[in-house]
Amino acid sequence: MPFILKEYPAHSGEKIQVHLVKNLKMKTSIAQKSIGKGRVFDEKLKPLKYGDILESDIIYIAQFEGHTRGLKPLFQSKFFAIFDKPSGIVVHPISKNTEYCLLDEVRYYFGPDANLVHRIDAETSGLIMCAKDREIESKLKLMFEEKKYKKSYLAIVRGEIKESISIDTSLQKEGKNIGVRMEAGVEGKKSKTIINPIKYDKKNDLTLVEAIPVTGRQHQIRVHLYSIGHTILGDPIYGVDDDFANDYLDKVLDEKRREEVSGSHRLWLHANYLEFSYEGVLYKIYSKNKEIYEKFLSELPQ
Repeated sequence: MPFILKEYPAHSGEKIQVHLVKNLKMKTSIAQKSIGKGRVFDEKLKPLKYGDILESDIIYIAQFEGHTRGLKPLFQSKFFAIFDKPSGIVVHPISKNTEYCLLDEVRYYFGPDANLVHRIDAETSGLIMCAKDREIESKLKLMFEEKKYKKSYLAIVRGEIKESISIDTSLQKEGKNIGVRMEAGVEGKKSKTIINPIKYDKKNDLTLVEAIPVTGRQHQIRVHLYSIGHTILGDPIYGVDDDFANDYLDKVLDEKRREEVSGSHRLWLHANYLEFSYEGVLYKIYSKNKEIYEKFLSELPQ
């Protein structure tokens, strides 16, 4: 379990936020977040609220304590590290009961001040960056917000794509039964994805493509490809009916049924390349797992 309940000394009569910052040397932002998320408790394990006065000499704090399952950084500098995340692993804990996520590995290797800089979906595999401390995290997050990087993905899609395509339809919430589902149209946030075909498997009618997201919207590559009739192989949300998508999101979907409907046990979308500059150094990072895509296509029945 990543959240561990730890006991700390308290000073009766002090406000909880003051005690955390002054006596436990916690950063103000972290103290506020811990209290706001109900992770600080009194001696009876009752959650303390901002402004509460301590009435005992101990408190408990639920803290995230990372552990490893053997996933090592693909690359690291003294400022940051990059992991090559497998499909099926969430990047952050969804709740206090999340058994394992990528943040476990980040904190295991680099300590409690290390954090992820950006996100990818649980089913998407590939490159994701973490900062080794809070100051570096702020700088790198600003870099991502200002789009001062280049990123490309690999995807296996249904149907043949013969030439490069630029998809620039806007994206918005679908507003129907599946709350996380997005849709392409003329309204919503402006979005752009460039698709370059790499290899076509005629027997199975599948194309291996490079996808370059010029913008970074929720499910952008998945929605844009679906909007032109080329759903990503294994996608359990786009190109399937609502009952199937709901079963997947509710985690009650039978694996055999998933493969029959979506075509695979996983989403074949992979963050393959990341390019950026930091502290005057240009970095160009490639995933080492891209071979699984070409291997997958080569092993399909001909």
